[in-house]
Amino acid sequence: MSKIKILPENWANQIAAGEVVERPASVVKEFIENSIDAQAKNIAVEVEGNGTRLIRVIDDGLGMDGDDALLCLERHATSKLSAPDQLSRITTLGFRGEAVPSIASVSRLTIITRQPESSLGTKVEVRFGQVRKMHESGSARGTVIEVRDLFGNVPARRKFLKSSRTELFHIEEVVKNYALACSSVGFVYSAGGRNWNFSPGQTLEQRTREVLRRDDGLLISVDSIPMDADNSRLVKGFLLPPDEVGGSSARLRIFVNGRAVRDRMVNHAVVEGMRNFLLKGRNPAGVLFLEVKADQVDVNIHPAKQEIRFQRPNDIHQFVSAAVRQALENFQQAVKTRIFAAASSPAVPAAARPAAVTDGAANPALPLENKAPSQSFNFNSPAVSLQKCAEPAAPEISSAIAENSGRQAILPFGGLCYIGQIFSSYLLCQSDSGLVAIDQHAAHERLLFEKLKKQYLADKLASQALLFPEVVECNPDELRIIKKYGREIAALGLNIQEFGGNSCAIKALPAILAHLAPAEVLAGVITRFGNKAEGSGRVPGRIEDILAVMACKAAIKANHELQPEEAESLLKQMLEADIFSHCPHGRPVAKVFSPAEIKKWFHRT
Repeated sequence: MSKIKILPENWANQIAAGEVVERPASVVKEFIENSIDAQAKNIAVEVEGNGTRLIRVIDDGLGMDGDDALLCLERHATSKLSAPDQLSRITTLGFRGEAVPSIASVSRLTIITRQPESSLGTKVEVRFGQVRKMHESGSARGTVIEVRDLFGNVPARRKFLKSSRTELFHIEEVVKNYALACSSVGFVYSAGGRNWNFSPGQTLEQRTREVLRRDDGLLISVDSIPMDADNSRLVKGFLLPPDEVGGSSARLRIFVNGRAVRDRMVNHAVVEGMRNFLLKGRNPAGVLFLEVKADQVDVNIHPAKQEIRFQRPNDIHQFVSAAVRQALENFQQAVKTRIFAAASSPAVPAAARPAAVTDGAANPALPLENKAPSQSFNFNSPAVSLQKCAEPAAPEISSAIAENSGRQAILPFGGLCYIGQIFSSYLLCQSDSGLVAIDQHAAHERLLFEKLKKQYLADKLASQALLFPEVVECNPDELRIIKKYGREIAALGLNIQEFGGNSCAIKALPAILAHLAPAEVLAGVITRFGNKAEGSGRVPGRIEDILAVMACKAAIKANHELQPEEAESLLKQMLEADIFSHCPHGRPVAKVFSPAEIKKWFHRT
């Protein structure tokens, strides 16, 4: 007797439901996708309980006639494929015809549908896979599909569901994703006392702001980073500034050809694009829309269609990474405009303001030229002639400040009115945007990093020969790294030659690190080449990491009191720089406290 048997159709549907219908959110997802494919302009989602009690999705799409209303309950029945070669270029959200019969097999399902040209619609009632009633019914154009008692005949599935709060969260994520993917479609959502209404016909930016306003900490602000690669439709969306994103809870929503997906490769490309802008341990957040030719992406590799496969993943990775990097570079101008906005409010004149305000701690400061001789500020440059900040203060106040100061502060620069230095670490300035605090170390570090990177790319990174070469002992692993990456190490300005046995002679150092011990510089370079995987391109990740460390060691340190001319030089370099908003390790360079925020502190709003 044969041991192999054909499963009953109802069993097969329940097994398929185990793949397609993971939780109530899966039902909402499938129904919304069908509504979008049916060209609906408005979609309403109603949920009761955790989704097992009731899920109702209403649309004003094309609807179905009586025959189609029955056929949609059959497995692998679909209106979206007519030829086998269409599987290689899927352009619709649904196409397999498995979802509706799978859902019907584990619930009490009701479909009410009417086509625009028909005067009457059709109503079909299904109870756990069995059609119980079908008749004509009066209805509005489109489809109403209703699911009650989800998993009522498979209680084992129900007991593995999470709390109502968790299940509703997943449903809300589905609604948000498709509200973002189809900004021209109106969405109404009602569940657990929460009611959303996204108006139809919105632009992508309007919908993005409205949807993400409902995400904790992910509100797209005026400082969001717009994604638009060369004004094309290939990559678009919005990213949150690196210093505004959260930790592991940060969400990057990825859409490929209008489909919400999870894709590690695209996520990694965004992270790579934000390299040297994003703090370690933080994830990018925002929305990213990627348009790819239908025949270059496979959407049929996951039962719930949540994962995809690209035909040329490396090209996609490089394109997305480059687009993110370009967006961040374009974003610098917006940051610059905000920080260097023209000051207009009255303030103490430059000649009367103190150049530095310290906390009184004794922090001896080394001259900057001793820190980094090749990258020090140009203290001998002629002073910039700019209009003074405001009218002079009262004579007695000006005299007192000048007497306590002992030196002259800088003139207002680039729209900033320099106030002074606090804690020997931060520059305070005033502009139309409000009070601006600048981290002197982070600012100088970024400026040096960008300069070093340009020098490295041009093979012009300055090197300083040692008067007496220093011989160091290396272990076999260190010698192997020195030989393997000899060309890259030499391009960094570090001249190393074999000295017999396990010894190496250091004959030159990067000029920017000439103040450090040669053995310390070599040890740091070897460690990073040994730990970092090889990257791609002229400046791979490991090189950027090394250049970032070099810039960090050479930059002005915190607790270093600056002279007015030094502060002026730093502000000038920031104003002229193409990239300056974050240090290479991701820390923000400047923070603007708006007048509204300051008024709120003192309850003056």
